[in-house]
Amino acid sequence: MGEDPGISRRSLVKALPVAGLAAMTGGLLGHRPAAAAPMPFPQPAVTTARRLPGRARVLLEQTLDVRWTDVSVPGHGTFTTRAYNGTLPGPTLRLRPGDTLRLTHVNGLPPNPPHTGGHNVPHHPNSFNVHTHGLHVSPSGLADNVLRAFTPRTAEEADAGAPEPRYVSVIDVPPDHPAGTYWYHPHLHGALAEQIAGGMAGVIVVEGDVDEVPEIRAADDIVVCVNELKTKNGKVPSFTSSDWLNGVASVFTVNGTVNPTLRMRPGQVQRWRLVAATAFSALRLRLTGPDDSLPLHQIAQDGITFAAPVTLTTLDLAMGNRADVLVRAEAPGTYELRSNGIPVPLMTVKVVGEPIDPPMPLPATLPQGRPFLDENEVAGPEADREVVFHADPRAFTAPFPAAFRILGTGATPAADPDGDPVHDTAYGLYDPAYVNHTLRLGTVERWTVRTDETVPAHSHPFHLHTNPVLLTHRNGVRLDPPVWHDTIALSGGRPGESVSFLVKYEDFTGRTIAHCHQLLHEDLGMMQTVEYVDGTDPAAADAGSGRSTAACAEAHSKS
Repeated sequence: MGEDPGISRRSLVKALPVAGLAAMTGGLLGHRPAAAAPMPFPQPAVTTARRLPGRARVLLEQTLDVRWTDVSVPGHGTFTTRAYNGTLPGPTLRLRPGDTLRLTHVNGLPPNPPHTGGHNVPHHPNSFNVHTHGLHVSPSGLADNVLRAFTPRTAEEADAGAPEPRYVSVIDVPPDHPAGTYWYHPHLHGALAEQIAGGMAGVIVVEGDVDEVPEIRAADDIVVCVNELKTKNGKVPSFTSSDWLNGVASVFTVNGTVNPTLRMRPGQVQRWRLVAATAFSALRLRLTGPDDSLPLHQIAQDGITFAAPVTLTTLDLAMGNRADVLVRAEAPGTYELRSNGIPVPLMTVKVVGEPIDPPMPLPATLPQGRPFLDENEVAGPEADREVVFHADPRAFTAPFPAAFRILGTGATPAADPDGDPVHDTAYGLYDPAYVNHTLRLGTVERWTVRTDETVPAHSHPFHLHTNPVLLTHRNGVRLDPPVWHDTIALSGGRPGESVSFLVKYEDFTGRTIAHCHQLLHEDLGMMQTVEYVDGTDPAAADAGSGRSTAACAEAHSKS
């Protein structure tokens, strides 16, 4: 397993920018002084799917080995972290609709420290699982099931020399799945923020129709995975209090390097797959140049292709968002990909060399990744849901005094219905034994999600697993056209932001989650359980939102 040695030359060529190709051909065709060869823009290792004899589906196999590793980050230094296969980020997985993704997870981490607190405080930092963020795949069984737990050896097992445990995920990608950019990361409640802060993330590329558009096919295909690292004294600090992040500055890397340099020729077009693999910080991106910003021509949001490119000078990505953009180099010079609030560039772009004449063209139209939903399909007033992100900063005693709640439709009920909700230990907090939303397949619903945060910098991105959502309104203003997302930014203010979206529950039953994608908040309870049920089942049709079930608790305890 591991990286597929049978990767095609075309996939390799498309994964390398011009500078990388120049370095390769220089080494193959003639001697070149080492100082003259520019450093190629870093790209993660690539694993591709392959057809095995006797199998109907094409299979992508990848081992993801997780253990404490000394990782060298150019521009930052070396630090010790939990990493996929010893690299930051992990390998890029390239597959096509109809393929099967088979992941073998090795937990080489030490035993978990003891934990006696509740489930909405950090715990079990050396257990994990996997979420294929944005993929429309099954949330159950061995698939994209974030209720599983890949635990390490116990202390007794480690002392006895027991082998490191291995776990398997098998994820069937539907034949009609949209082509686009997705990502994978651990998603075990209570351990997520610390693991993402250490760089546990990787990119998934689903190839398809948009890749065959002539103007896109001609462009270099570049992964730009932005990680947000939290390091102190050469290691990711343990999440032991709400002050965990205070005084620990974020280090932003692109493909494991601080401010790498990408080279382009004037007139060249590249496709950048931008991935905000950040846990705490949203990105507001601009490509600044000697005179003005260079436009970003966005062709997809969260893996779903637009009907036509949208030209922007500023691109907003919440934590977990992805955007595919086309960039056409213009005048020679040095450009920088910058984000508001981050003092240094995320990456530098040098436009040098012989111009491409005429300049490479941009496409006028694109194969739209998903048809829009119709608001007339919303199945009556009971299909309207409201979700409110709410924080009570001094609800409990230290070390975790804040309560990060989700209120509104289906909110987790209070432990004491007659008591003070501000200090209630259950109200609006994640409860693995409580189903907050029962969602029937085939149904179209409208959700309104808002935050009552008053500080603009406080954000609560909303993420629903399994099904993408069609954003139709922001702060009451209709979007024209609407935009597909799987994660939607929500900033605080007076009032805080609100959004409305349509969603159709399709194809897959099972329990999964909706939550805030500021992952510190998720670990502290800003999460809900959703259950997708068969819409033709009378019992399921009668099931409402907000119900407690012993089966849920039992399944969670066994995961």
